[in-house]
Amino acid sequence: MYEVYVAAQFEAAHRLLGDFGPATRLHGHTYRMEVLVRGERLKDNGSLHDVGRLREVVEEVAASLNFRDLNDVPDLAGVNTTTEVVARYCWDKLAPHLHGQELDSLMVRIWESPQVYAAREDLLG
Repeated sequence: MYEVYVAAQFEAAHRLLGDFGPATRLHGHTYRMEVLVRGERLKDNGSLHDVGRLREVVEEVAASLNFRDLNDVPDLAGVNTTTEVVARYCWDKLAPHLHGQELDSLMVRIWESPQVYAAREDLLG
């Protein structure tokens, strides 16, 4: 199995709903988004996927969240913006760009601090 990895960073605020202690108040994170695509076969040019193109789409998703209140972002409004939910949101935004590219899976890992992350991984159809 081969994999290609790129990362991006964004600043965002949010507040959690429910029993999350002080995290129910508006607060911010410097999020780090790590994206891995995996596949069994390389293209004729020896690559799994165009790293430059992957970096572009990852940077686009990160830029769309940068300096935002995640609770106000369409598709996140009214949802509890846990790190798991942010990982799913980013996965859903990236996956359409990768379908049909002969890749097996996509993983999106969102770090909310240097010690804490959540990830979403699934097969690409």
